[in-house]
Amino acid sequence: MLTLKKIKYSEIINYLKKHSINAKSDINLDTTFNKISSLNNADQNDLSFLSNIKYLNLLKNTNAKACLINEKYISHLPVSCKAIIVEHPYFVFATLSNLFFTDFSNSNGIISKNTYVNKNAKIDGNVQIDCFAYIDNNTEIKSGVKIGSNTRIGPNVLINKNCIVHDNVSISNSIIEENCEIQSGARIGGSGFGFDEKSKKKIYHHGNVIISKNSTIGSNTTIDRAVFDSTQIGEYSQIDNLVQIAHNVIIGKHAIIAAQVGIAGSTSIGDSVKIGGQAGISGHIEIGNNVTIAAKSGVTKNIPDNKIVAGFPAKDINKWKKELIKVNKLK
Repeated sequence: MLTLKKIKYSEIINYLKKHSINAKSDINLDTTFNKISSLNNADQNDLSFLSNIKYLNLLKNTNAKACLINEKYISHLPVSCKAIIVEHPYFVFATLSNLFFTDFSNSNGIISKNTYVNKNAKIDGNVQIDCFAYIDNNTEIKSGVKIGSNTRIGPNVLINKNCIVHDNVSISNSIIEENCEIQSGARIGGSGFGFDEKSKKKIYHHGNVIISKNSTIGSNTTIDRAVFDSTQIGEYSQIDNLVQIAHNVIIGKHAIIAAQVGIAGSTSIGDSVKIGGQAGISGHIEIGNNVTIAAKSGVTKNIPDNKIVAGFPAKDINKWKKELIKVNKLK
């Protein structure tokens, strides 16, 4: 649950300083803002931001009291709107969104009497477990964790400090590092899709899943445990809803993976990769660092570092665009 709170400009400056962000403005330190809002929805007591030059027309007509803005665009501000000059307005907006909203998702330290906790589970102090959750054998939950209703944790799970696990989640055979968020309906640590092709004899998967710190796993996303070792998600990764990550996949840090992506087993993905919605990635391939994969692409081969690919089969995006233009001319 989130609620808005009024914020003084002095609080904004102090908060930005704590995050090593520089801001310049002639706004009085006692000036208050009711909320942070988009340019077209802001009123005279709101703070807004300009994140893209295509919104300059909205900026000219905004009713916001002040705007987070890069210095080169301040001439477009209306007289009634004060400038707060920052280098990266959208990043500053993202940072301040955590100041303007009061978050009640932190643990209240209460374990519901309607929750089952196995006698071999270890639960630290200040852990919240809501009603009808099930904590299975060989599970350890660290301080500051919140677990939602109807969620099953375990067996063989370690959830580190200050994680949030929402309602109707199941986690088994996994290590969740600190400050992660697992959204409703996610399934983590189940057996992977592996069998002998001829006989259809299922392969038992006795590995686990490791989700590194400060990562988010979206609603109804599935991450399968490895056959032998670990399926891994790197730190500060953002996985959207309805994503399938198969057994033995390794994803580096700072990944951004949009909804309905499917990643087949034993594929290795580097750091800072962006994967657009509905892209499909074959198994047993390697994708380098800083790769961007366009939406609905089909990746069937290795991709080296710093490439942008699109299409099916996925190829360099410039080559794909040229081929698309050629096909359209022939129609």
